[in-house]
Amino acid sequence: METNNFTSSISAKISPDEAIRRIGKVPEWWGVTFSGNSEKKGDQFTVKMGGDSFFNFTVTELIPGKRVVWLVTDCYMPWYADKKEWLNTRLIYDLTENNGVTELMFTHEGLTPEIDCFKDCKPGWTHWIKTSLFSYFTTGKGDFNQPRN
Repeated sequence: METNNFTSSISAKISPDEAIRRIGKVPEWWGVTFSGNSEKKGDQFTVKMGGDSFFNFTVTELIPGKRVVWLVTDCYMPWYADKKEWLNTRLIYDLTENNGVTELMFTHEGLTPEIDCFKDCKPGWTHWIKTSLFSYFTTGKGDFNQPRN
């Protein structure tokens, strides 16, 4: 079955276990206000992007070296008509390793071209995965320059 969920991928010379550890260190690569814990299954955390906006997540799956899944359990996006557009969407990080290089396939399940925020979220996620998380994987430091549409 074909889906239109947003996806982005990167490859870096990092072990899958280290990649998962770094994904869980959200403030290091995603330029947001962060509270809670995001490093093991069952952890809950909140991300704020300014103003009244917020996104609550639960780590629903964590397979060491293979996969991390975050479920959006609540959110408020004041910029859009549907302020809860991300509710019950999932952020999925799948990892595979080949000859010392780990490939990360990121999927935001539920973020499709049919929803209002896709036009803004697509360049945002592209930046946070391909630029900032990649930088954090390869240099130990995220890139917090705001994405350009």
